[in-house]
Amino acid sequence: MKNIVLLGFMGTGKSAVGRALAKELKYRFVDTDQRVEEKSGKKIAELFTENGEAYFRELESQAVQEAVQQGACVISTGGGAILNPKNLEALRRNGFLVLLESDPEVILKRVQKRAGQRPLLQGPDPLAEIKRLLEERAPYYRCADFTVNSSYLRVEEVTRAIKKKVLEIEGRENTR
Repeated sequence: MKNIVLLGFMGTGKSAVGRALAKELKYRFVDTDQRVEEKSGKKIAELFTENGEAYFRELESQAVQEAVQQGACVISTGGGAILNPKNLEALRRNGFLVLLESDPEVILKRVQKRAGQRPLLQGPDPLAEIKRLLEERAPYYRCADFTVNSSYLRVEEVTRAIKKKVLEIEGRENTR
């Protein structure tokens, strides 16, 4: 069975949806950011501060390469994981790429709850930074097989939409 790979900006619901979707499909759930933190023994914000973004991206690539070795997984990627062409190629090889997107204002509201853990949004105008990063990453995000806008949907609704689309692509019927 192919993996289901959740792409998208921070705060779009990749981790929450990924857990729910994995449970629904009886797949394993892999969060690449969580894997980086487990392997390094540090929070991502600490890695950025102490070692820089390039070091974090290296660890992220390792986590992606390990995640794709498994089958029947829902993989939640970090927001910038697909900026590396090797990551994108590996994720696509055995997975459906699903982009979760949200309006910038919704993203800001969601990520402000964990502001100190979001190193890319530490500047004076986080909304402007979100918009800038979304624009910068747009060409990479367009590689997704399909997109779900999670701005105003509950986790269950996003999960249901992804499951329906994946089963449709695979030519299987939704039994639930």
